[in-house]
Amino acid sequence: MRVIAGKAKGRKLRSVPGPGTRPITDRAKSGLFSILDKDILNANFLDLFAGTGQVGIEALSRGATTAVFVEQSQAALRTIYQNLSDTNLTEGTQVIRQDVFRYLTTPSRPFDYIYVAPPQYRNLWSKTLWVLDTQPGWLAEDGWVIAQIHPTEYETLNLQNLELFDQRKYGSVMLCFYGLR
Repeated sequence: MRVIAGKAKGRKLRSVPGPGTRPITDRAKSGLFSILDKDILNANFLDLFAGTGQVGIEALSRGATTAVFVEQSQAALRTIYQNLSDTNLTEGTQVIRQDVFRYLTTPSRPFDYIYVAPPQYRNLWSKTLWVLDTQPGWLAEDGWVIAQIHPTEYETLNLQNLELFDQRKYGSVMLCFYGLR
C-alpha cells in the first residue's frame, strides 16, 4: 500500500494489524482518483469506516483541504495516526473514534466527498447510504457519496435524495457513485 500521487507520492502506508480491514487496491484507488481528478483540489473529504485512512490520505496528498476520518477500531485509529504522520499530512485532518452511525447523528458541515468503505457482507454500506439519504445536509450541493463494496454486495437502493449515477468495477472492488437529485 502506498500513496499514488501528490505531495506524499510513493510513501508507504501501514496496514491495520490483524483481520477486519479491507484496504482498497491500488488499481481501484487509481481509478477513483482518475475520476475525481482536479475536483479533489480544495475539497472537504469524509472517510467513513476509515480503516488505514489511505483514501482520505490520498485525497489530502492530491490537494484536498480537509479530511475527517471516522473509525471505531483502536488498532485502525493507531494506523491512521501513523500513516498521517509518515506522510506529513496531518494539517487539515480530524480523526474521530466513533461508530459511523452514531457520528452521523450529529449535524456537520457539508462534505464534497463522502467515502464509505465498511466491512464487507454486513449491509453496512446500504445502511450508511440510507442514513445519508435522510440527512442530505452531509453532502455539498455538487458533492458525491462513494461506496466501496464487493460486486456481489450491490443492490439497487430506492433513495429519495441520493441517486446512483455511476459504477465502476476493479476486480473484487466496486465503486458506486451517488449525488443529490
